[in-house]
Amino acid sequence: MTDTLDLELGPAAVGTLVGLAGLTVLLEPLVGPVPLGGLRVRPVALSAVVLAAALLLGAVVFYRRGRRLFALAHGVFGFAWTGIVVGTAVGSGTLLLGGIVVLIAGCGFLVSQSRERS
Repeated sequence: MTDTLDLELGPAAVGTLVGLAGLTVLLEPLVGPVPLGGLRVRPVALSAVVLAAALLLGAVVFYRRGRRLFALAHGVFGFAWTGIVVGTAVGSGTLLLGGIVVLIAGCGFLVSQSRERS
């Protein structure tokens, strides 16, 4: 009898990204800013970017599995989080506010969708 590890690529990639995001948050006090291109970036900022990528990839993975509401939730929050992260990084209040508006509107929309499905 052979024991094999049955991993699906999509969920494994999302889980890896979420784990990497968590790890970079934990490394913040130990590592300090890391060089990235010509910049020195704090690990917590890298964590936010990796988490945004995980959410957006999660949207694709759930959509391909036919789980539209979960895909929509990941997509809405992925785009909102990306707006918040990029808005903060570049100092754009408009982009930051846009991300917050998408987050709030997305919450309301998802609650209405989940009630319709119940």
